[in-house]
Amino acid sequence: MYSIYHFYKDLVEKKEYFNTIQKLEDFPYDLSMIACKNNGVFPDIALKLNNGNKDITGGEFIELKDSASYTVSSFNSTIPTGRKEISKIILSENSQIKKQMEEAGNHIYSVPIRDVFYLIRGKKNNNIKICLVHGSFFETISIEDLIKESFGLVLEERLSQIGKELPDEWKYKFLSIFSEQKNFSKVRDVNKSSVKLRFRIMTEVKAEGNLLNSIRYPEIIDNSMNFLLPLHNQNDEENFKEKIESVFGKKELKKFNIFKIKHLLNGYFLNYQTSI
Repeated sequence: MYSIYHFYKDLVEKKEYFNTIQKLEDFPYDLSMIACKNNGVFPDIALKLNNGNKDITGGEFIELKDSASYTVSSFNSTIPTGRKEISKIILSENSQIKKQMEEAGNHIYSVPIRDVFYLIRGKKNNNIKICLVHGSFFETISIEDLIKESFGLVLEERLSQIGKELPDEWKYKFLSIFSEQKNFSKVRDVNKSSVKLRFRIMTEVKAEGNLLNSIRYPEIIDNSMNFLLPLHNQNDEENFKEKIESVFGKKELKKFNIFKIKHLLNGYFLNYQTSI
């Protein structure tokens, strides 16, 4: 069986490595549950699918975020999200990610939308915090709205600088066009220019989303491992507890501190915390 729950169990069993490895890429992950692993390309890790299993599908995407402080490092190029379409990851038949997944025996498109998790390590004064957190912790509004409203701020600032105004209808149409990240990920070749231009989006976590911040989220204590799952629907808590219990067992789970964390902008998250 492969899933984010099995992945977390593997981390817990090898948790002493988090104090010694230089980079999260160096952790001795259980390669038998990994469909693909890449550095610098989203996702850093994709778990294998449990073909035909509707309860625990597997196939989650995992991004690695290492920080030398208690601030989540910036997200380069890929805006953090809770779920991602596989079709937006595999953009060509020659994709290296696609090849790795197929070699792992996956029916790739059988689970077209995958949950995204972030494995985060923060360090401060010889202490560390480890968090395996669902991407919805950072995606409190849709990516489209984030891009659109950010461009809206730029537009309003520029109009103010030049002393001009635009009708709201024009603003809405303009901003609606520029709401897809893929529009900025391509290199643009301008005629008669000796250089090509590409706009790169970088995303930085605000204090409200920095789960390593001891003031904002004191429940995430020093030298702890945390597994945070979103409680956004009525049956989420029961569903998560059933799945993680099937992986760890009731006896082993008694060693965890299990509690809810109130996100400052996005409801409650269920946390499974253990010491390192």
